[in-house]
Amino acid sequence: MENWLIKYFGRPQGVAPTVIILFPLMLFAELDTRVENSNFTISDDATLYNYNRLRLQSNYSDENFFATFIGDGMNYYGNAYIGSQNFNYVKAQQSDTPFRTQTNFKNYGNGEAYAKLYRLYGGYEDAKNRVVVGLQNISMGVGRIWTPTNIFNPKNSYALEPDEVFAVAALSYTRHLDDMSHLTVVTSQKDDHRFKSALRYKTFVEVADVALNVISSDKTKMVGYEVEGNLADTGVEVRSEGAYIKHQFENMETKAFTQMIVGADYGFKNGITLVGEMLYSSDTFSYNELLQNQNSDILSNMVNANLYGAVGLSKSFNIFLDGSLNYISTLDENNAHFLSSSLTYTLDDYNTFSLGALLYRGDTFERLGESYYFRYGLSF
Repeated sequence: MENWLIKYFGRPQGVAPTVIILFPLMLFAELDTRVENSNFTISDDATLYNYNRLRLQSNYSDENFFATFIGDGMNYYGNAYIGSQNFNYVKAQQSDTPFRTQTNFKNYGNGEAYAKLYRLYGGYEDAKNRVVVGLQNISMGVGRIWTPTNIFNPKNSYALEPDEVFAVAALSYTRHLDDMSHLTVVTSQKDDHRFKSALRYKTFVEVADVALNVISSDKTKMVGYEVEGNLADTGVEVRSEGAYIKHQFENMETKAFTQMIVGADYGFKNGITLVGEMLYSSDTFSYNELLQNQNSDILSNMVNANLYGAVGLSKSFNIFLDGSLNYISTLDENNAHFLSSSLTYTLDDYNTFSLGALLYRGDTFERLGESYYFRYGLSF
């Protein structure tokens, strides 16, 4: 299959060529631009360091056409941390795209910095059609903690920022068949220039939204479902998602297994939102197997236990103060636990302050370590 990214964008050697190609298209447009800076001071396994992300985002729209650019300047400061194994793991992470989306790390003594192209896409949308091309997020699944059907860019609920995930280089097209249903086709190109494609049909049936997902790549085949709806007039939103996955692993035999989640949400009148979710996996994977398959399409599906349970609580105390607490546990003999908590104070439209912690117990999460952080967010 022909490399459509090279055909239309040329043969980029880094971030700059793609930006140069799209810049003239946005030069004469009226842009909505904002700057966000997130600064974290983190205590991680007795190591104190600072992590800063400066983000520039520009959104363009003109009638049916739209485009988005998001670029990040990343900086890590702390001599002990940048020499650690954890930071070497951070440096090894790359987007699964046919061209580089970030620069090399630049060491300046006690810290290292680099630039990253986080999102860069454009498209067209009308009442019946939506087409998007570029570095984008492919949204699949209804889970709040786990999304077994999303093997493009799933969130990582154990991370400091679960929703900060790499983009995929993709062409996606959605056709709205009627007011209740639509069909989506996606093709993305991976680092090895091979393709991963998806077909998704979603509709409303009686009392719930139902979707069927099919994904295929050179090493992965997946068939999945999604169901989401309200439980009568109780105000409880229930959901389920499942996938049958067949994958060819590195240095391992091909495996076929199933994963499924069931969950529910409920918002109380006092500002508390309660989330519950359970994950079942018919197969489990060891830590060494995860290390051997870091570039696998289904790394996020490679879990250590057959059964997990999760509970999330969030509360808006007032217009200035918000809190959240998430607890995940393995429901087997491993008896491992994960706890994430945060308290956020919003000073005004531009300044926010947060205190948080990520705590782990048990062999399943032991390799992740524990961390405490203070975050200052500035946006304008």
